[in-house]
Amino acid sequence: MDLNNQPTLTIQEQTRIRMEKVEKLKEKGIDPFGKRFEVKDKINDIIANYASCSKEELEEKNIYATIAGRIITKRDMGKIAFCNLKDMEGNIQIYIRKDVIGEEPYSVFKLSDIGDLIGVTGQVMKTNTGELTIKVSEYTHLTKSLRPLPEKYHGLQDVEERYRKRYLDLIVNEQARKTAIYRSKIVREIQNYCDSLGFIEVETPCLTNAVTGAAARPFITHHNALDRDYYLRIATELNLKRLLVGGIERVYEIGRIFRNEGMDSKHSPEFTTIELYQSYGDLRSMMELVETCLKRIAKNVFNGQEVFTWNDFEINIAKPFAVVSMVDLVKDITGIDFNAITSFEEAKKLAEDKGLKVLPHFSGVGHILNLFFEEFCEKTLVQPTFLIRHPIEISPLTKVCDDDPRYVDRFELYIAGCEFANAYSELNDPIEQRRRFVEQLKEKSLGNEEAGDIDNDFIEALEYGMPPTGGIGMGIDRVVMFFTNSSSIRDVILFPLMKD
Repeated sequence: MDLNNQPTLTIQEQTRIRMEKVEKLKEKGIDPFGKRFEVKDKINDIIANYASCSKEELEEKNIYATIAGRIITKRDMGKIAFCNLKDMEGNIQIYIRKDVIGEEPYSVFKLSDIGDLIGVTGQVMKTNTGELTIKVSEYTHLTKSLRPLPEKYHGLQDVEERYRKRYLDLIVNEQARKTAIYRSKIVREIQNYCDSLGFIEVETPCLTNAVTGAAARPFITHHNALDRDYYLRIATELNLKRLLVGGIERVYEIGRIFRNEGMDSKHSPEFTTIELYQSYGDLRSMMELVETCLKRIAKNVFNGQEVFTWNDFEINIAKPFAVVSMVDLVKDITGIDFNAITSFEEAKKLAEDKGLKVLPHFSGVGHILNLFFEEFCEKTLVQPTFLIRHPIEISPLTKVCDDDPRYVDRFELYIAGCEFANAYSELNDPIEQRRRFVEQLKEKSLGNEEAGDIDNDFIEALEYGMPPTGGIGMGIDRVVMFFTNSSSIRDVILFPLMKD
């Protein structure tokens, strides 16, 4: 009798039966939770090497393999059985006969359940129906699964449960496992690319004593030994720029960022970014770098794929990325030319006429320009687009444009209406930087909870001289979402923060 084919049993009953099998394994002198097993082959390699061979060719080759993995399906027919075994990247059928592996090992196999981890050695063959199979000659029990896996065809139906019990999601959801593996490969490709350009990867502190480097609300924690509060970093920017002052001319960090803000399909309070800074570079340097980086990921991780589907859009990553200024885009969409508007009151009235909310800390035309962009234009940037020439009011760490001090030398990269990267020709004038920080403090006093503090040590560092610099921050999670066609950031973070 195969207990795996009794769906009427409750989870508690199935668990009780599995616990009884644990005792039976112990009676046979077998550790239910196993010992070291030498895995010699990976299932995907077996499939890649032998799937194209005929039944007769495999018989002639007489290939043996040793694999380990989890039992996903089991069909027990008395003295023979078929199972499907899955390791990290592959899934293959195994064929077990009592007269081949012996009576005692077969009795151990009979105590197995779906979800158990086993190791097998056997001949690579094909069945009469042409399915690649391993005919087992040696069977090793490795780990007993005390709980039944979710039913094969329905998996974890509750989306929240998928994220809370990621270990189960990875077992039963092929796409979840592929996404986790792709994330690692994407990050490695980014590192390889940056390293090839002479950038140095570093680590900077997660605990800071000032809220700087971005516009965001921080998490606050308390250090007992020092008896003072610290913030979890909202960006890595200022510490990386300190390294430029110190003579490390090309530097980057891939790390966790923490922002005490809302959660939705594109935002998580903890997420991963890469921030990168290039001495003697500028905005154009960053454009070339990020466009090449994304195209390299498509080429080297996704085998040269050019068109990707994300959020129901077909995105061509191979074409040159578009470039458009914020003012021109707003004019094209709304008909309003903010270059011609010099009065905040005039800009404010235009916003109110459109039903837009003007916040108390808004003080410049640039605040209203950005409001128009976010409301009417952001969603229109579907194909990869560099949005340039942001207003100075929302860019406290950026150099102004040579031809118009109302705007700064900055871009945001948008794909499918979503921001992926933010880059500057970095402000390295300590006098102007202090003035910008003071303006941020004024906004904070007027209710802007995302405005930053003054980092006096950073200003002092700038006073020693930081080279003209190009800098960029890019969201790793969103890059992975795009390349794996994931609709939620929780799909690409293995253990996302969840409500209780």
